[in-house]
Parts: sequence; C-alpha cells; structure tokens
Amino acid sequence: MRPFLALTAAALLAAAGGTSADTLLIDRVQQEAGMAMPARGLSMSEVEARFGAPSERLDPRGGQKRQWPTIHRWVYPAFTVYFENSRVIDAVAHQASPGETGPKPPIR
Repeated sequence: MRPFLALTAAALLAAAGGTSADTLLIDRVQQEAGMAMPARGLSMSEVEARFGAPSERLDPRGGQKRQWPTIHRWVYPAFTVYFENSRVIDAVAHQASPGETGPKPPIR
C-alpha cells in the first residue's frame, strides 16, 4: 500500500511541477488590476467615448428569435467587450501569450 501512495504522490508532484510554468489568465488580470476595462451597464457610446473606437467590430450573433438577444462584440487590443441591447454585459481580457491558460481571442 505504501509504494502505491508514494508513486501517487510522486506523480502528483511531477504534474504540479510541469504546470507551474503556465500563467493563468486570472493571475495576470489580478496583477494588472489597474487595467481599465468597460464596466457592466455602460452604453456603446460611453464605451467608445472612454476607450476610443474599437480596432474591430465583429458581426452580431444571436437575435434570430425573440427569445435570444443580439450580442455585439467590439475588439480592443487588450480585451473584447460584449454588448446586449447596446449595454455592456462583459469585458474579457485577451490571452497574453501562447503559454497562458485562459480565453483565446474571439473567432472572427
């Protein structure tokens, strides 16, 4: 029984050591607490006034049926803003490097 526990512990330590090189998105975002991103509830015009024009406005998604709202996505260099009915519902930081675990830039 003890050899099994020792092998299990060794395997867990080896796996933990291999993942320590990865950067979690949440860690980076917490480190960059000063990074300004749009707050929920801001209008599209307020976002554009505070952050400038987005580098890209992606095609709206959803809205085919009355039960699904249309979601608009604006891409800025460091984050993407999601709007529902012209109000911010979320802003998500982009992945900073290939080794970082977290949301990837939006599909275009």
